[in-house]
Amino acid sequence: MGLLTGETLGPLAVATAIFLLLVDLLHRRQRWAAHYPPGPMPLPGLGNLLQVDFQDTVCCFTRLRRRFGDVFSLQLAWKPVVVLNGLAAMREALAYRSEDTSDRAPAPIFNHLGFGPRSEGVIFARYGPAWREQRRFSVSTLRNFGLGKKSLEQWVTEEASCLCAAFADQAGLPFSPSALLKKAVGNVIGSLTFGQRFEYNDPRFLKLLDLMDGLLQDENGFVPEVLNAIPQLLRLPGLAASVFPRHRAFMALLDELITEHRMTRDRAQPPRDLTDSFLDEVEKAKGNPETSFNDVNLRLVVYDLFTAGMVTTSTTLAWALLLMILHPDVQRRVQQEIDEVIGQARRPEMGDQAHMPFTMAVVHEVQRFGDIIPMGVPHMTFRDIEVQGFLIPKGTTLITNLSSVLKDETVWKKPFRFHPEHFLDAQGRFIKQEAFMPFSAGRRLCLGEPLARMELFLFFTCLLQHFSFSVPAGQPRPSDHGVFGILVTPSPYLLCAVPR
Repeated sequence: MGLLTGETLGPLAVATAIFLLLVDLLHRRQRWAAHYPPGPMPLPGLGNLLQVDFQDTVCCFTRLRRRFGDVFSLQLAWKPVVVLNGLAAMREALAYRSEDTSDRAPAPIFNHLGFGPRSEGVIFARYGPAWREQRRFSVSTLRNFGLGKKSLEQWVTEEASCLCAAFADQAGLPFSPSALLKKAVGNVIGSLTFGQRFEYNDPRFLKLLDLMDGLLQDENGFVPEVLNAIPQLLRLPGLAASVFPRHRAFMALLDELITEHRMTRDRAQPPRDLTDSFLDEVEKAKGNPETSFNDVNLRLVVYDLFTAGMVTTSTTLAWALLLMILHPDVQRRVQQEIDEVIGQARRPEMGDQAHMPFTMAVVHEVQRFGDIIPMGVPHMTFRDIEVQGFLIPKGTTLITNLSSVLKDETVWKKPFRFHPEHFLDAQGRFIKQEAFMPFSAGRRLCLGEPLARMELFLFFTCLLQHFSFSVPAGQPRPSDHGVFGILVTPSPYLLCAVPR
């Protein structure tokens, strides 16, 4: 019996090896096509998975760029990837070939976590009619929604006052500002999606923010890349839930909020927020099989806006305060401009931007220097395209190395230093820079960009209007080197906020 098994297993093993080799050759055949971007030689089956440092892709891709040029290729298991670097390649792919590069790569882990197919939602959804419908809805809601009798600017301004009160409660003692910044920005998104703000000590709000931090930790690193590249592994019972333990809990909490919202919706009244507006669209679309307005999409649109809208802005504000305590001369110049334009008697307004060139330069330089989403969100080619003379087939994942543009030594005078003068002309007037693209570009330009710009300006100016920030006495000077993850966050630091 054992001999028979051995005789059977031998040919089976050979046949399996030959099959896997043929599959591997099939997936890397495009590497031998004319004008396909160059890249490091992949290993059988694994591709370049072991050659990419997922804990610091910026440094890893910088080395590969020096070796292979602005457009190079990788093979992540059987998934073909092309990495774009530099302003010219990025502009050509995202702006000139915008529709052709607007698809998103499938993310099998989301299906196994119970999120539904990622043709749904708005940020990570596949390119097509459903995405276009949800994009239009989200953009118009962000732009036009009055949230009852309050404008979105009023919501942000009032939350900025609550944030300043929370900073004042620290009584000038050392503290980490990150948690309070997350609560303030989370409340703006909460106001937009659920028409309400949470007290900073609300247990459900604290749980929501804690789970969100966990989501980012779960999605970072080597394991998620392997599972998305080799989705067959997700069929192992319980694997997805054990690797991503917080996703289901986070979605359950959002579902709870949506259910409460649905129960309190008064259709005789105007929509209170984005969720009400979405529910109205669901009612209108009943009986239409082509619509993307459904319950699955509602939870995913809310998820996308809540997660993406909160973590990026709060992280940028954490960078802003760190850079102010590291550059007190810049902080003083911002405060001088605030005193001259706004004074101490009224709240900052978006209309003040036009009269505050230095503050605007500082806010933009914080975004450039902080470089919090260095690889952007991966795109996928919708059809065969050519970029910088290289042919990239349909279905290829595109990684947009935004850091290579924001830190481009040929564009910026001091690319690796905090230097607000990057955004000022010789007369001290604010100037836009084409290489400033922290929100990406093209059809997939971050839909929350206007809201993020509003929050950054109003929160930042309100805080510097009321406080002077400094390194706590006796504490070492914090580092301005970030910690790489899903986002690049500042190294943990403490500051003192002294009322002005």
